[in-house]
Amino acid sequence: MTRELIDEVLNRIQSQEKNGEGNPRVKEIVARLLRDLFYAMDDLNITSEEMWHACDWLTQTGKNNEWGLVFAGLGIEHFIDVRMDWEDEQAGVHLKTPRTIEGPLYVAGSPESLSYAELENEPNQGDETLYMQGTVVDEEGNPVEGALVEVWHCNLKGLYSYFDSTQSEFNLRRAIRTGKDGRYQFKSFLPVGYSCPPNGCTDNLMKWLGRHGSRPAHIHFFVTAPNYRKLTTQINIDGDPLLGQDFAFADREELVPPITHYTAEQAKALGKDEAFASIDFDFNMVHDSTKIAPGENHRTRAAIVTA
Repeated sequence: MTRELIDEVLNRIQSQEKNGEGNPRVKEIVARLLRDLFYAMDDLNITSEEMWHACDWLTQTGKNNEWGLVFAGLGIEHFIDVRMDWEDEQAGVHLKTPRTIEGPLYVAGSPESLSYAELENEPNQGDETLYMQGTVVDEEGNPVEGALVEVWHCNLKGLYSYFDSTQSEFNLRRAIRTGKDGRYQFKSFLPVGYSCPPNGCTDNLMKWLGRHGSRPAHIHFFVTAPNYRKLTTQINIDGDPLLGQDFAFADREELVPPITHYTAEQAKALGKDEAFASIDFDFNMVHDSTKIAPGENHRTRAAIVTA
């Protein structure tokens, strides 16, 4: 097809749009995406058969609620972070704690406690106890009082509470409010990585692309405080074999803190009753400003409303 013929089709579609009606931003974006799609269909000779298979896959992906995984697996969520990093650099903002993707498995409303929390509602067999602690600080290294550190991670089967009906409500999900010293600590266990649902839409897409759909072990965080920009980040577990191969492109060298392992004897001397692993990690926040991109995107998220 000639470009003139493609433009004729596009013009006919757009001719039904009435001036002054509809959403100008939506019309602008749809027009650009349609143009790029039609050109790609022509350049790559995408057939009717292939387009309708794509339609079926898109439909099933929505039914499976896998679009969050697809956004991660195609690097869309990572690209959003890279764009925000670039915008920060242009504004002269330098993040000491890098942002990285949120992923699709956050749940709002986790139980809140002051300075310390235990994430497990039920014990896991064969895990290694983890204590993770640090300080929430500002650009100058001053403690941030009243910051809320929200933390969540999967169980040893690679599954998250709420999305996994076998787990109790808010298992491995907590919110920790910092005191004057800006300190937080939580007790949990070293998590494992996970993979996309086997033979699901995302898993199939990764296979078609010659890729895997797995993530290295990680722990998610939101850190918020009045007058500060929201920080969305996660840490990876040092030594995981998939570091550098995250299907979601979320792992970053600065977000792989070292782990110290204590034997039962060493733990006893520290007042603990079992062997454990320890991670120290500080969260650096930046003051909010109209000159920088916002830290919150107001995406739709799962939530549990408690009475």
